[in-house]
Amino acid sequence: MTGTTRGDLLLPPGLMVIGATSMYLGAAVAVGLFDDLAPAAVAWLRIAGAAVVLLLWIRPPRAAWRPGRLRLAACFGLITAGMNISFYEALARLPMGTTVALEFLGPIAVAALGSRRPRDVAALLLAAVGVVLIADVRWQGTGAGVLFALGAAACWAGYIVLGKRVAVRGAGIEDLATGFAVAALVTSPLAWWVVRAAADGVAPMALVGQGLLLGVASTAVPYLLDQVVLRRVGQARFAILLALLPVTAAVIGLVVLAQVPRPLEAVGIAAVALAVALRTVDDDIPPG
Repeated sequence: MTGTTRGDLLLPPGLMVIGATSMYLGAAVAVGLFDDLAPAAVAWLRIAGAAVVLLLWIRPPRAAWRPGRLRLAACFGLITAGMNISFYEALARLPMGTTVALEFLGPIAVAALGSRRPRDVAALLLAAVGVVLIADVRWQGTGAGVLFALGAAACWAGYIVLGKRVAVRGAGIEDLATGFAVAALVTSPLAWWVVRAAADGVAPMALVGQGLLLGVASTAVPYLLDQVVLRRVGQARFAILLALLPVTAAVIGLVVLAQVPRPLEAVGIAAVALAVALRTVDDDIPPG
């Protein structure tokens, strides 16, 4: 095995773990904001904070704002905003590990639907079993949470497909900045809850600071790392690497939020993660 091949195999998983840790630590911070803000408003703070940070840091050139290029970036930003809003609405109703496991059906679809090999069919069956177990454990009183998580799953699938197109175009970091700026503007009506919270006595500067923190920890860092990984691997292998996320989320949910998975829930989370792990990576690993 060549040095390049070892790098292709080891670097992407390492970057995914770093990104997942940053993302879900940020999500743990977001949960603390749900007492003062609607989950969708917290998601808006996250995307707006990321847009501000990336625009100031990247300073996209004029070419990045041209309609032909901005169209894809805007679609990517909007699908990401939809994923974040759905995720936070689900997170307000379900434990973190459960929310991430359900959301993970998006990557499963991307990884498995492109092939009809027996291992891919087994992955889909495992995913179905995992969802049934998770929904059976937490369906009572949380049906809306499950639906929001499934909506986030659909958006996550779109995020992978559009993210790959953005990455291979060669200016992914610039397109992240412009795309998130468009998404923040389109979803700006959600800022009404932020203004209302400030009027009710929540310190405005605290909200701004937490929005920037969420933007960096939950969006800028993990999504920038995703762009690096997507340039190195194909969609299928990227979806497989995302199997590291539910494990990371469950650990953070346990350590930071004291959310202990119930037995069947833990089995369901494991089944969903295993479903993606079964998806072959042969086509995406370079020979050597």
